[in-house]
Amino acid sequence: MSESVLRQRRPTVAILATGGTIAGEALVAAQTIGYTAGVIGVDRLLSAVPELDSVAAIRAEQVASIDSKDLDNALWIALTHRVNILLAQDDIDGLVIMHGTDTLEETAYWLHLTVSSEKPVVLTAAMRPFTALSADGALNLFNAVTLAAYPDAAARGVLVAFANRIHGARDITKVSTYAIDAFASPESGVLGWVHDKRVEFQRRVTRTHTIKSVFRLNVINTQNLLPVVQIVVSHAGVEGIIVDALVNAGTHGIVVAGTGNGSIHATLQKALVHARTQSVSVVRSSRVGSGHVMHNAAAPDDILGLVSAGTLNPYKARILLMLSLAHGWSEPIVLQSLFDRY
Repeated sequence: MSESVLRQRRPTVAILATGGTIAGEALVAAQTIGYTAGVIGVDRLLSAVPELDSVAAIRAEQVASIDSKDLDNALWIALTHRVNILLAQDDIDGLVIMHGTDTLEETAYWLHLTVSSEKPVVLTAAMRPFTALSADGALNLFNAVTLAAYPDAAARGVLVAFANRIHGARDITKVSTYAIDAFASPESGVLGWVHDKRVEFQRRVTRTHTIKSVFRLNVINTQNLLPVVQIVVSHAGVEGIIVDALVNAGTHGIVVAGTGNGSIHATLQKALVHARTQSVSVVRSSRVGSGHVMHNAAAPDDILGLVSAGTLNPYKARILLMLSLAHGWSEPIVLQSLFDRY
């Protein structure tokens, strides 16, 4: 096929539906809470946005029908495998995943590290169910497909299209329990905007991702092969019993949502130092919501064998630690280099 013909071909975008509020249904249109998530199928969702045909040819699949609060490792692995298979096809130009908002930032970062293609991968969601007055899912889906079909969206890692903004998978976090504009990228800002079929980028992603990532699922075949990594929170009056219980249960890694610059209560730190003697990897993140956790700043990381998460929040730090341990990288110096790179 000639280059001129390729340029004229309408882009093809694959859509994977996983459930979430965007596929939610309530008893009455005025109801935006108390609905059932993930019950509306992908065909009905697409029929509500006939304008998609003006942007791209669509190939849609229903891969799950869940409330994203219930997402697990098995679905992450299945998504990565399916995304990689679809994007390896020459006639697929980009891919959109309809997701719930609760764990969207986690899935985005997981895919950011494990997808092996430069083609655009865009997640989107909704804060109001499909049946609600002024439901936001249809427009978010339209913008996500517009972005996935946009050639210059390639090689930017996994993206999120939400409320007309384009976020990077590493940066995005949910910041509201109810607002339509529920996501932000607090430390770095948005990557750009998508509005009325127009896409504009203002910056590029600099951290390593997708095809340059070292994380490949050929070493992870089932859910049981993913190391167990849990999150604990440092707060006033915290005790170390939670850490002791996790160690006794066979946990491989612990991420601490510390106060401020990842600082850890003395009682909790004592338990974590003991966990290190049991070969449990420990990463310091912060519960603050923005800023970065500096290495050897709020704790003597090198002395204690701890790793600092940088600007990764605890939930994304857990993903990076889990993938690192799955690949056999557990030495603190090696883990720190991975957290500095990704």
